[in-house]
Amino acid sequence: MVVVAAQGLRTRPLVTCRGVHVETTTADAFSTGADAVAIGVFENEELPIGAPMAELEALLASGEAKRSFKHVALTHVDGRRVILAGLGPRARFDAERARVVAAQVHRRARDAAARTLCWRLPEGPGEQIAAGLVQGTMLAAYRFDRYQPAEAGSVDRLVISSPGDLGGSVSQAAIVAAAQNRARDLGNRPANDLTPTALGDYAAARAERLPALTVTQLDGRQIRELGMGAFAAVAQGSDQDARLIVLRYDGGPAGARRLGFVGKAVTYDTGGLWLKTSAGLLGMKFDMAGGAAVIEAMAALAELEAPVHLLGVVGATENMISGAAVRPGDIVSALDGTTIEINNTDAEGRLVLADCLTYARREGCDAIVDVATLTGGVVVALGAVYAGLMANDDALAERIVACGQRTGELVWRLPLHPDYAEMIKGRYAQIANRTERREASAITGAEFLHHFAGDIPWAHLDIAAVADDGRKAYLDKGGTGFGVRLLTELALSPVGA
Repeated sequence: MVVVAAQGLRTRPLVTCRGVHVETTTADAFSTGADAVAIGVFENEELPIGAPMAELEALLASGEAKRSFKHVALTHVDGRRVILAGLGPRARFDAERARVVAAQVHRRARDAAARTLCWRLPEGPGEQIAAGLVQGTMLAAYRFDRYQPAEAGSVDRLVISSPGDLGGSVSQAAIVAAAQNRARDLGNRPANDLTPTALGDYAAARAERLPALTVTQLDGRQIRELGMGAFAAVAQGSDQDARLIVLRYDGGPAGARRLGFVGKAVTYDTGGLWLKTSAGLLGMKFDMAGGAAVIEAMAALAELEAPVHLLGVVGATENMISGAAVRPGDIVSALDGTTIEINNTDAEGRLVLADCLTYARREGCDAIVDVATLTGGVVVALGAVYAGLMANDDALAERIVACGQRTGELVWRLPLHPDYAEMIKGRYAQIANRTERREASAITGAEFLHHFAGDIPWAHLDIAAVADDGRKAYLDKGGTGFGVRLLTELALSPVGA
C-alpha cells in the first residue's frame, strides 16, 4: 500500500484489522490521496478553516447538509468525495458521539464506493475524539463473513488527519476495536463450530501471537477432579467436553495488585431440563459473550503492553439435555465446599461462575469483575441501553461506571442487600441457584455470585440485554463484543480514576 504524505509532514501507518488499515497523519486531509474526506461542522458554527467553502456552503444552503447531529451529506470537489457531517452542539460532542457520526460517515462513504476515507479531526479534545472516530469506523465496517463470500468494494483504509501527533491514542483505539470485532466473531459463530474446546483452542492461539499472554486449560475430568462440582453439573449433560480457560498477563511492577476478569462462556444453552421456549433457543449461541469479552480484553491489553497484572478465568461449557443432565432438585458441592440446591437448570451461568470466582480468588486476585449474560430480569429492568452492575465495593463500582461513560459501554448500578441474600438460601442445601420468589431475579442472581466473591472487591456485569443485536449506529445485528472496551479501560485506568 502506498502512503502519501505532504512534504515535511508525518504519516504513520498503525493497525490493520479485517481489511481496515488505520493511519494518522499531520498532513492536511486533502493532500493524503484519500478518495473521500470527512469534515465535521458544529451547530451555530462556521465551517472549519481550509474546508472547500463554496461547495460545502452550497450543500448547507440547499438543506441537503445540516449541522445537526448525525446528519450526513456528500458532494464532490475536484473529483473527490467530500462528506459533511453534522456534529450537533460542541458542548455535547464526545467520544461516543464521535463513534456514532463515524459510523454514519462510513456508511455513506461505502455506499459511494470510496476505498480510502480521511477524517479531518474536528477541533476539541483531540485524543478522545480521534479514538471515537477510529472505533466507530472500525466497528461499523465489521462484517461476519466466516461462512459467506467476503464483501467487495468496502472502505479499506482510514486516515485521521490532525495537526498534532495522535498516533498513540489512535493505535490504542484501533487495537481495542479490533479486539471487540474478534469478540463479535466469537459470538456469531454457531455452537456446532464454537464448542468449549474450540473456544479454548482459540484463546491458546491468540496467546501464541502475544508472548506476554499465557493460556492454560483444564478439561472436564480435571474440572471434576479439582472439585468444581457446580461447573461440572452444568457440563454433565453435554457430549462436548467443558473447558476452564485461564489467561495470565503480568505487565505490571513486582508486587502490584492483580485484577481478575471472570467470564461466562456457555457456548449453547438449551436451559437443560428447564427447557427454553423455541424463540428463546434461537439466540443461545450468544451465551458465551462474557467469556469472549474477557479473552479479547486480555488479548488487547497484552498487545498494548499494559502496565498491569491480570488474570482471566473463563468457564466454557454447553448446557444440554441428556440422560446425564442435571435435574431440578439435585444438590452439588462447589469448589469452596458450598452446597447448592439446583432449583432451575436454566440458571446455569451462576453455577459456572461460582467455581470460576473461587478459582480467581485462590489465584490471588485483589479485585474481580465477572461478565455474564446472566438473567432475563436485567433485560426487563434496563433494556438494551445499560448493562446491569452489582458490586460489593463502592470504589470499584464507581470506577466501572466512569469507564462505561468514557467508552460508551454504559452500566447502571443495582443494589445488593442482605434481604436479597436471604432469598437465595436453600431449603435442603446452603444456597439455591434460583429463588422461589419471582422477583428481583437479576439482583438475586448477583447475590448468588456475591456468596463466592466474599469480601474481595468484586463487581458483576449482567450483559444479557447488550450482548447481541446492539442498538447503536456502529453495531449491526449479531454479537456486539460488549465489555471489551469497558474491561480494557478499567485495567488501564488508575485506581481512583
